[in-house]
Amino acid sequence: VQQISGMLMELFQRASLEKPGQVDPRAATFTLSLLAAMYDRSETGYIKTRSAAAALIALSGDTLLAKYRAFFQFYAVHDEKASLITRSSLRSLLTDLNQIPAVVGESCTLSYVEIATHSCFHGVLNSAIVEEKFLSWLRSEPAVLLWLPTCYRLSVTEMVSHQARCR
Repeated sequence: VQQISGMLMELFQRASLEKPGQVDPRAATFTLSLLAAMYDRSETGYIKTRSAAAALIALSGDTLLAKYRAFFQFYAVHDEKASLITRSSLRSLLTDLNQIPAVVGESCTLSYVEIATHSCFHGVLNSAIVEEKFLSWLRSEPAVLLWLPTCYRLSVTEMVSHQARCR
């Protein structure tokens, strides 16, 4: 938690330099509290860096495709030949991501994670998949992660401005 706190302080400090007046001085503290509520419910003082990164990616203002690619990079197994997502790493990703809606009482059961994992690997004979298969599956908007594209679309529409007048 202390390491993540330091990283968040640095992250928001840089953001405040790039966007003066647009970053709340308490942003790092609030973000750390949110991460702790999601990933350290027992107050052990330990949060997996990868879990925190997944949450920060999911909650970022980046495009869905950029988020999906970042998830792949954080959870893939890398070797000299290729980067692949295994069933186990996909389960970890889905479990980590589902802590986000769970913090507001919208949790899903482990069976949803298993169903989603099975659907991602449907028709796959290997023990792992390449990035394109992973991205294709995410673009199909699996039910277990439906909240992610929905939140993205809501955030994008908040920025839309129409030059229309009503009577």
